[in-house]
Amino acid sequence: MSLPTISPNDAKRLLEDGAILVDIREADEHARENIPGAFHLPLSKLDEADMALHQGRPVIFHCKSGARTLANTPRLAAKLGSQWQAYVVEGGLDAWKKAGLPVTADRSQPIELQRQVQIVAGSLGLAGTVLGVLVSPWFLIVPGFIGAGLTFAGVSGFCGMARILLLAPWNKPRA
Repeated sequence: MSLPTISPNDAKRLLEDGAILVDIREADEHARENIPGAFHLPLSKLDEADMALHQGRPVIFHCKSGARTLANTPRLAAKLGSQWQAYVVEGGLDAWKKAGLPVTADRSQPIELQRQVQIVAGSLGLAGTVLGVLVSPWFLIVPGFIGAGLTFAGVSGFCGMARILLLAPWNKPRA
């Protein structure tokens, strides 16, 4: 089952009429930037959530770009059941901002963990390749190792680099 998409402006109108906005992004993403008043329910905690307290009100789901929400509409719809009126914000938070609607940003929060992984993996892969070409072919082990790690993370759902980055001082929880 799929959920219909609505524009950010239509979502805003529904919110003004009492709908509930649900941010399905993870805590690190939500802490850095969010839509004021959005209820935070990360996909990783969806199965534990009790949506009954919102029954009778339309529910609008969003993520950063809309892709994650659309990919998970069967799970979201199953969680709500057929008695709910539910939607997905087309284009997510990015489209919400582009429409000029309000967001709250806290740049003191660390950038999202997924972006940190991309920065570190890309930097290590690039450095290993450059050193492999200019210094010694043995440095080509580095991008090979990074590629293997990312493949394993994609297949298994476990990212060792993300676990290591979570221990970094800038990723400690902040008030």
